[in-house]
Amino acid sequence: MEMRVLIVCVGMLICQFLVAFAHKGTATFYTPPYIPSACNGKKEEGVMIAAASEAIWDDKAACGRRYRVRCIGATNHGGNPCRGGSVVVKIVDFCPSGCQGTIDLSQEAFAMIADPDAGKIKIKFTQ
Repeated sequence: MEMRVLIVCVGMLICQFLVAFAHKGTATFYTPPYIPSACNGKKEEGVMIAAASEAIWDDKAACGRRYRVRCIGATNHGGNPCRGGSVVVKIVDFCPSGCQGTIDLSQEAFAMIADPDAGKIKIKFTQ
């Protein structure tokens, strides 16, 4: 019993540590078709994907990285678009100059964490 309590406590500390180092940014979304992509050409990667803005692109090193993304609020003065929870997406593309978000999620990934009518949301994300 004591070992289980210790494991739970350590797990909680690790989670708090990871949340403390989450980055803040914004997310937008893009719609299909998702190929071709800057990372994988014509290779299909499913729908839990995203395009990286210049802020995290890292000269194509972001390709294949996975990010956990959570909606934390609206970017405008409207209501709260967040649906709760988080999604894990794989970077498969580059969001070109003029990109409106830190991470440009697939439409399906965005819809899991926020109302698509919002268009753009505030997020916390971790690699």
